[in-house]
Amino acid sequence: MTGPASVDALWRERRTTTAALVTLVVLVAFESFAVATVMPRVADVLDGHALYAFAFAGPLATGVVGMVVAGSWSDRGGPFRPFLAGALLFVAGLVVAGLATTMPVLVAGRLAQGLGGGAVNVTLLVTLARAYPPVLHPRAFAWFSAAWVLPSLVGPAVAGIVAEAAGWRWVFLAVAVLVVPTSLPLLRTLRPLGPPETGSDVTAAQARVRVLLAVLVAAAVLALNLAVELPPPAAATLAAVAGTGALVAVRPLLPPGSLRARPGLPSVLTTRLLVSGAFFGAQAYVPYLLATRDGWGPTASGLALTTAALAWSAMSAVQGRLGQRLMSRDAVRVGTALVVAATVGAWATAAADLHPAVLVTTWTLAGAGMGLASSRLNVLLLGYSPPGTQGRNSSALSIGDSVGAALALAVSGVLFALVAAGAAPDGAAAVADAQGGFVVAFALTVVLAAAAALVAPRVGVPPTEATPAVRGPAAADTSS
Repeated sequence: MTGPASVDALWRERRTTTAALVTLVVLVAFESFAVATVMPRVADVLDGHALYAFAFAGPLATGVVGMVVAGSWSDRGGPFRPFLAGALLFVAGLVVAGLATTMPVLVAGRLAQGLGGGAVNVTLLVTLARAYPPVLHPRAFAWFSAAWVLPSLVGPAVAGIVAEAAGWRWVFLAVAVLVVPTSLPLLRTLRPLGPPETGSDVTAAQARVRVLLAVLVAAAVLALNLAVELPPPAAATLAAVAGTGALVAVRPLLPPGSLRARPGLPSVLTTRLLVSGAFFGAQAYVPYLLATRDGWGPTASGLALTTAALAWSAMSAVQGRLGQRLMSRDAVRVGTALVVAATVGAWATAAADLHPAVLVTTWTLAGAGMGLASSRLNVLLLGYSPPGTQGRNSSALSIGDSVGAALALAVSGVLFALVAAGAAPDGAAAVADAQGGFVVAFALTVVLAAAAALVAPRVGVPPTEATPAVRGPAAADTSS
């Protein structure tokens, strides 16, 4: 067992790597809050309400391709090159979105952004697995969550101010400018992390098949989002076919037994897919409801995102301090239960026309639940991943994350459009129909959250929690 002094020494050895990783997470977090805050206004200006959910689900879909490519690439040659390629695509997507004059062009930029972001996300997990011993993983993920605190406090407000003073385009363009200098220190850190000593057991042919499957998953999710443009009968048919196709294509990209919630690593992936679908599927509609029903502006409607992110960071810090004194399985159980309570609260707010303060308060619970569940699902994933599988398993976790959220957003978008399709010219009737769309969208996330809570006890205990490792790779902070 590693003592506190030894753990602190291991942590100090990696301070340069930690600083670089946390800085990038801060920027990614700001982009997430800023875009979510201004998207209702973007939909108004570009007349793109039909593609509102697509603007969120599209990047998650293309991100699956980036994750699969980066995972195999990292296992073969290390995380440096896939990170560089992902960062360049991420910046290019932000620039296209910021300069867009129509909603389809903005969505195209978001697709490129998602492709690059998926690659970046996987390479960060691989870096953590390669450079940090298991005993430091809870603390590292706590720092990652803490990196969301400042963006959650100022992100929505800054995005609202920028949108009102300079225009919403600068929310995208400013982040694109800042990503470049932020990535340079991390590139110096990643370069020495070459291939793992234990090579990947995935052949080149298998890697190509995985990429093809990822493309099929992305295409199915995108088709599901495009269903909102069709008449109701055709939309329902396309949604059913595309949703089924996405699940069939994603199955080989996850560990065997994931879609059946087999105990251990498969259930880690299943839980992540479900809880991410519940959380992100609902969160996209939280500021949307506050803006359309209650008339809140971009700054005010981002309040629920801020309180949820603060709760996420706080609970992640708690689990980080507890370390291996808190079993990851127990943290996941409690976290998913909190997300269930939060989605029920969001549904009740829309269904019973409750005061917006109820939505802000209950959504704070969702952030707390994700702070526990998400951090420890990451810990469990790395605990179940020996060298040579870290890239593939990290990409599988990220795939579950993205596919769950993308499918939830896509299906909720179709349901929202179908319910609101009969909106009458009369303003009050249109608002009432839109409210019905919110009720159906939030109801879907309640179902997903409940399913995650049922699967959570099956995540098990990995070897790293049963017999904690003393030390990981020796060359952890080569840039110091």
